Amino acid sequence: MATVDALLLAPGAGADRESPALVAVEQAVGVPVARMDFPYRKEGRKAPDRAPKLIAAVLEEAAALATTAGVAPERIALGGRSMGGRICSMAVAEGLPASALVLMSYPLHPPGKPEKLRIEHFPQITVPCLFIGGDRDPFGAPDELEHHTAAIAGPVTHVWVSGGHSSKGQDPHIATTVAEWLASL
Repeated sequence: MATVDALLLAPGAGADRESPALVAVEQAVGVPVARMDFPYRKEGRKAPDRAPKLIAAVLEEAAALATTAGVAPERIALGGRSMGGRICSMAVAEGLPASALVLMSYPLHPPGKPEKLRIEHFPQITVPCLFIGGDRDPFGAPDELEHHTAAIAGPVTHVWVSGGHSSKGQDPHIATTVAEWLASL
């Protein structure tokens, strides 16, 4: 069983570390949390950088969290909303130590483009994964996500909430779900 001693959360492409969903999760979990901003946000730009730069930022933030929280890197859970969660999952697939992944509103594909899947890295993921998504998310319907996450080597849990890609109105429920799931590992 994985033990989670800290949590790193990354925002979606259009948000920052103050995203209400990330703040709600931080307040609900009983471990140290770091909410990060990606470099483009820190530089005042709206368009995300390419994946390698985003992944490098996750590596830096995870190392900083391990140091400040005084925990082993493999005891940190990583994740976030939409793009932030996706980038964390890519970093873990590339070898970043982690105890688990928390993926809220995972962007399986761009809206209306189900052929442009973002799943190449799934088979390299070996840690427990929690996917929380809206039952009407245009970035990936529940049946699509459940089908494609079967490629993940680690155990996968799916939780569906009412709504689309936004977590508006669902943050308290999502935060409680994350806290309970992390505590169960």
